[in-house]
Amino acid sequence: MFIKICGLSTEKDVQTAIDAGADALGFVFTNSPRRVSPNHARSLCKNAGDHIIRVAVMRHPTPKEWNEVKSVFAPDWLQTDHEDFKSLELEDCMPLPVFRTGYVFEKNKFPQRMLFEGTDSGAGEKANWKEATLTATSTQLILAGGLTAKNVMIAIQTVRPWGVDVSSGVEVSRGTKDPSKIQEFIAQVRATEQ
Repeated sequence: MFIKICGLSTEKDVQTAIDAGADALGFVFTNSPRRVSPNHARSLCKNAGDHIIRVAVMRHPTPKEWNEVKSVFAPDWLQTDHEDFKSLELEDCMPLPVFRTGYVFEKNKFPQRMLFEGTDSGAGEKANWKEATLTATSTQLILAGGLTAKNVMIAIQTVRPWGVDVSSGVEVSRGTKDPSKIQEFIAQVRATEQ
């Protein structure tokens, strides 16, 4: 099971996520209490290692905003709304298009990989798991939105996603991560692989 810990902003939280077994680290470059600069994100990843996927999390970036993040941070993936990719040049960066609860997919038209969440990013709003289940068999679906250590096992059993993504569900207050919650979340996900 692929695990992404999102909205990281301190060295301690980055190291906790890596040590606990996260596959990807998400850094927010949009209006949010979790926002970091491209330089800060690059600094936070200096000891991450090549096996960790570094994700730039944006929302409706202009080409200029994306180019700054791309040139300074050099992420492995860009996560943003699916329609944003039309105006952005990714080069070596992989797309992680975001779809939200209520989106109606054209029949059998799914991206290779996608993130599915609630209607409001980063707010801890639970995605519609029934809708997510309908797409999980057709794509590498990363389930996000409202996940916590308490509900992630049942979310995985219900939706059968390729991966999970958490941000507010591992925080002690909005924008402030709790290392013990990061560890517990990852442990709960790994327990589903037994």
